[in-house]
Amino acid sequence: MARIMIADDAEFMRLVLRKMIEKGGHEVVGEADNGRDAVYLYTMLHPDLVTLDITMPFLSGLDAAQKIKENHTEARILMVSAMGTKDSVERAKSIGVKGFIVKPFNEEQVLKAIEEALVD
Repeated sequence: MARIMIADDAEFMRLVLRKMIEKGGHEVVGEADNGRDAVYLYTMLHPDLVTLDITMPFLSGLDAAQKIKENHTEARILMVSAMGTKDSVERAKSIGVKGFIVKPFNEEQVLKAIEEALVD
């Protein structure tokens, strides 16, 4: 079981991810609705994994991922976004993001990406 944090500006999407994550036997330890809070919460909670939406207020998911990785090189990050462009995927990989889930997604995709991200 992993301790997972979810960051997405859409409350509905956080709820969907929470249900899938918990059904997969993991614990959701925190939620953020913007990139700035995601960076802060990561520092406070030190989850095993964080999911970040790309488009969020105050700080994009990619910028939040970069800030998290600057201070926590061991951070495991999954991007979850409808913005699955080649540029965003390449930037995410250069930051050290473990995986990229493109919306719309299903439970199997999410749980598989989590398991892959947790293996080093």
